This record gives sequence, structure tokens and C-alpha cells, in this order.
Amino acid sequence: MTGNGIFQITLYVVILLALAKPFGWYMARIYEGAPIGLNRLLAPFEEMIYRVCGVSPKEEMRWTDYAIAMLVFNLLGVVAVFALQRLQSYLPMNLLNPQHLPSISPDSSFNTAVSFATNTNWQGYSGETTMSYLTQMLGLTVQNFVSAATGMAVLVAFTRGFIRRNADTIGNFWVDLTRSTLYILLPLSLILALVLVGQGVVQNFSPYQTVKRAETVGYEQPKLGEDGQPLKNADGSPVMEKLTTKEQILATGPAASQVAIKQLGTNGGGFFNVNSAHPFENPTPLSNFLEMLAILLIPAALCHTFGTMVGDPRQGWAILFAMTLIFVALVFIAVLAEQAGNPMLSPLSVDQSASSQQAGGNMEGKETRFGIVNSALWAVVTTAASNGSVNAMHDSFTPIGGMIAMWLMQLGEVIYGGVGSGLYGMIVYAIVAVFVAGLMIGRTPEYLGKKIEAYEMKMAAIVLLVPPLLVLGGTSIAVLVEVGKASVFNPGAHGFSEILYAFSSAGNNNGSAFGGLSANTPFYNVMLGLAMLFSRYWLAVPVLAIAGSLVAKKIVPVSPGTLPTHTPLFVALLIGTVLLVGALTFVPALALGPVVEHLQMIGLK
Repeated sequence: MTGNGIFQITLYVVILLALAKPFGWYMARIYEGAPIGLNRLLAPFEEMIYRVCGVSPKEEMRWTDYAIAMLVFNLLGVVAVFALQRLQSYLPMNLLNPQHLPSISPDSSFNTAVSFATNTNWQGYSGETTMSYLTQMLGLTVQNFVSAATGMAVLVAFTRGFIRRNADTIGNFWVDLTRSTLYILLPLSLILALVLVGQGVVQNFSPYQTVKRAETVGYEQPKLGEDGQPLKNADGSPVMEKLTTKEQILATGPAASQVAIKQLGTNGGGFFNVNSAHPFENPTPLSNFLEMLAILLIPAALCHTFGTMVGDPRQGWAILFAMTLIFVALVFIAVLAEQAGNPMLSPLSVDQSASSQQAGGNMEGKETRFGIVNSALWAVVTTAASNGSVNAMHDSFTPIGGMIAMWLMQLGEVIYGGVGSGLYGMIVYAIVAVFVAGLMIGRTPEYLGKKIEAYEMKMAAIVLLVPPLLVLGGTSIAVLVEVGKASVFNPGAHGFSEILYAFSSAGNNNGSAFGGLSANTPFYNVMLGLAMLFSRYWLAVPVLAIAGSLVAKKIVPVSPGTLPTHTPLFVALLIGTVLLVGALTFVPALALGPVVEHLQMIGLK
């Protein structure tokens, strides 16, 4: 690795950690209802929202009421986005559908509605040729805000389980949701959107622009019948027709506003099909750096928020350092793998023997304006968080580079993870870690002064087991049925990796993909949609159940037998727990995909 590459990675990590403390303190003040600068400006809007919605902000909820409010609110989001897509061509608002895009199929509408409501943002469609401006803004961008705020609200409720004693309420979902959106996500998104517009990210409502090309270009596309659907030949393959053109259509639209919240809310859904590799979404090295920073800003800062709210900032720093150590190690592995390149593509020397390294590293599927380091760094950032945005094609990464991205998701999206959801997942791992330590010394485990007993461990087991069940179960079904295998265009180990990656992404609410899998089919739209639904709410509800149990317990005084949970020893124990669970669960599946592919690659060197 070059000195320049090390500098870029170091600069990113240092700035991220430097921002974690001040912003984490700010969010703690917001959730504690303490005075902060924006209170004077935005408090009237907050009160107006409560009045309009009929919410009493001082009325707190038991964990069951909190969970029901969350589920109902998110269900309404799914229904609204689904309806907006299905009615897209009928809405009398041509200003916000200048290309007169048709309505979207039921299976794709279901998949997208679930995807954005669950903060997954998996996209089986091409944004600029599928979604109108109205659908992008009113449907997808709104869900980018409220799905992120939902994860943050659940985290805050979980945190109150450790703070309070002998209580039966964990806060008010509507208050936590509103404050997350109004005081955190909206101001940050406004600032970032303005900066991105200054860098060249588009933000307009104009129809797509047709421009003259410098030369004629030939291409193929499926031939359409009178009903507008692709024609197919006898074996079911699309009938292709050859065309030429001297023009190019440039898609534009209100992209900057969606890009800002898609990164800050760890959403990831792109306005354009190629996501943050598109020059209208991510035009410069500075926009690239800021968008990467935005992905991990809130997840990292929430660690300090957690420590501040529980009265011991060291607890938050311990979790943040555990996340960062795993993150940095995997970044270097991914970058080195991509810089080494594919030996099968190495140029031949004079004696016709293959050289040891692909010239220039693996630039396949990467933007030249970003290069290998920023592409690999982005891939690790976006899969460490449940973001899913891309500035390079993960399907074109080396087997080890692609495996790092896949494994980060399979760890449960706890290495930073989604806003709120990543941290509460990591705290569940911390609970498991102290439970294991308690078994070693024969003592009832404690975490932050609360005893961890059978009920908490049952709920923690659900949180840890549901994603692997969805990922491995969904992958197994897809490789067994013909309709699942029909969407794979790459044979062998890589084709298996594409399916495994898709379910790893959906089953852990990430949203990125190996692009070689044609997933916009009824089978994958439904299967992945169900995986996203279960993965989001079968984790959030048990977490709230743990909060409801902990909040009723008293604080146990620290004793000589208490395991300190802010020391380097505990950080190592937490890292070991995360890696061990991830390794034991997914190593067999990884061995069938990227590991086999890597061995084939070096075997044909």
C-alpha cells in the first residue's frame, strides 16, 4: 500500500473520531430534552407537530406500547410508498413526472416500499427510468428520514433501560422520532445538500436533457411488442434489436436533497441507477469524502451519545474503539486485495510467464476519479454501516475484497451499523459478552449496573439468530429452485456469491448488491422483501423487550466481582464475541463462494 493510500484512510478515520464527541454530546442533549442552540428556533415547530398529531409529549410508554407505535407507523410508511408507486402514472402532477414514467409492478413496488421503510434501501430498479420526481421525494426521501429516525428512537429507548430503575416506561416513540428528525437529520441534511450542490450535484425539477454526441454509438436493447413489454424468443430469452444514436439523454432531478439524507441516515438508495458512482450524485473527490464521512458520522457519534446518557462516556468509547479496530483492519485487507489485482489478468513478461501482479491493481468497475483506495474504503464504509450506497461495482471486486464487504454485513451490521440499529446491535453483543464472562467466573453477569438474566439472553439470542436464519435460509431456497438460479448470469462460485450477497444485504438491512444478479423478478422481490421486513422488526422488538425488562430493575452497586466494561480487556472480549459469532455462522457459506473463487483465481495464476 502506498503512503498516499495510508494517508487517505488515516485522514478519514481521524476526522470521523474527532467529530464523534461534539456531535455525540449534541445528540445526548437533544434526547435528554436539555437546552441546546436549536431549541429556540425549532421548539415551536416541535410543539406544532405534537398538536397536529394529537400527541402528548409528556405521556410515556411501556415497551409494548412503544413497539406497537413503531410497527404501526412503519406499516403506514410501507403502504404509502407502495400506493405512490402503483399510482405514479395516474397522479395529476406532470410537473413532478416530466418523463411520464409508468406505474411500477406490484412485486417491485412491494420490495421498494419495504426496502425504504426498513432503512435497507435495496434497489431492484433503475431510479432515473423508474421513479418520478414525486415518488423520489414524497415516497423515498421521506422514508429516508423517518426510517433512520425510527432506528435512533429504538436506540434511545434501549438506552433508557440502563438509565432508569424500578420504572415501567421507556419514553415516547413520537417524541423520540420527532426529535431525531427535526433536530438532527433535517439540519444536517440541509447543510450537506447545500455543500453538495456547490460541488455539482444536481438539484432541479427540469425534464431530462437531450444532448448531441460527438460520434454515433451503436447498442442493443430488448425489442418491445405492441403492449410495451419485451418480446421473447422460443427459449424465453429477450429478442434484441440493434440501434444507433447520435443523441444522449441526461437524467437530472432533485438529487442533492436525497443524496444528503441517504448518506446521513445510512439509507443508501441512489437517485440514479449507478448510485454514488454517477457524476451527478458524486462529482468530485471532496463530495466523495464528505458523503463517506456522512455515512458513519451519526453511527459513530451515537456511541458517545450512549456513554453520555448512561453517565459514563468511557462505555461509549469502548464500543466505538471496538468498532473502529475491526473497521480499520478490514479496510486495509480490502484495499490490499484490490491493489494486488487479479493474477489471471496479469500482463505476460518477455518469457511469456505471468507476472505476479495485475498492472495498476483491480480497476475493473471503479471510477478513475476515485481510484482503488477510495473505492475500497467506500465499500467497507457502506457495508460497515447499513448504508448500501456504492461508488464502485462490488461485483467487480476481487474475491477477498468482495468477501470483506459481504462479511461486514453478515456480522449483523454492528461495526458502526445503521443509525441507531448498529449501536443497539453492538450493545446486544456486549450483553452476550458479559454473560459469557459471567459464566467463566460463576457470577450473575451485569452490564451498566443491570443484571443480565435469562429473559435478556433469550431476547439477545433472537437478535443474533434471526439475520443468519434469513440470510442462509433465503440463499438455500434461491439456489435450490429454478426461478432463483435463472437470475444468475455468472456460473460457479461467483454466481453463488451473488445470491449470498443479496440475502446478506437484505437480511441485515444494508441494500448494496453484487450487480450480476438480476434481482428485479417476482421471486427475488418477494423473498428479499420478506427478509428485509423480518430482519428489521424481529430485531427491534426484542431490543425494546430487553429495554422494558432492564428499566424495571434496580441498579446493582459495583463490587470486586463486577466486570469493568470500559477497559481494553472488555474491548478485546467484545471484538472476539462479534468475530466468533460471525465466523462460526457464515464461514461454511463463504467457503462455497468467495473463498473458492479466490483459490480458483490464484490456482490459475
